[in-house]
Amino acid sequence: MDVLSAVQRRRAAKSFDPQHQMPAAVRQQLLENAALAPSAYNIQHWRIVDVQDPQLRQAIREVAWGQAQVTDASLLLVLCADLDAWQEQPQRYWATAPQPVQDFLLPKLDEYYRGKPEVARDEAMRSLGIVGMTLMLLAQDLGYDSCPMDGFDFDAVARLIRLPANHAIGYMVAIGKGQDNAWERNRLPVSDWLIENHF
Repeated sequence: MDVLSAVQRRRAAKSFDPQHQMPAAVRQQLLENAALAPSAYNIQHWRIVDVQDPQLRQAIREVAWGQAQVTDASLLLVLCADLDAWQEQPQRYWATAPQPVQDFLLPKLDEYYRGKPEVARDEAMRSLGIVGMTLMLLAQDLGYDSCPMDGFDFDAVARLIRLPANHAIGYMVAIGKGQDNAWERNRLPVSDWLIENHF
């Protein structure tokens, strides 16, 4: 499938076939290719929790307004960000870059983030947005449907997945074989949201 078709066909599936099991090779292909998504300073802030335990899925569903996607999708991924990733062996993010690039970027990385927790969080959340969209488009290309989810109690899910204190949850993505229940799309025309040059 080409990218344009994947974008046009992707919908937020609300109902999944609970009997479908995603093959391990497809899951691996999905995750490995999602990791090619860009991120700020190539930090790859994402720490993705693949919730496989049925009891844990049920517990998350109970704090997610009872939404069936949580338990019925083939994959339930909780997209989390390591807010301190910028200072965790930062040389590894640029290990293949020419030495002059490393010499320039590594001090800049520290200068950009140190003492600025809001910047670290904002950048991490932007990176989660990109990797999540990449996951959903890859899923579409591989014959799967998806649903981004933020309708849940973030603190409760954090406790359930034992989220470290220096991490934050961005959202969840459910991926599986969707049931055909999507209604007609309703999108604002480009003229309603595109501003040329200034507001």
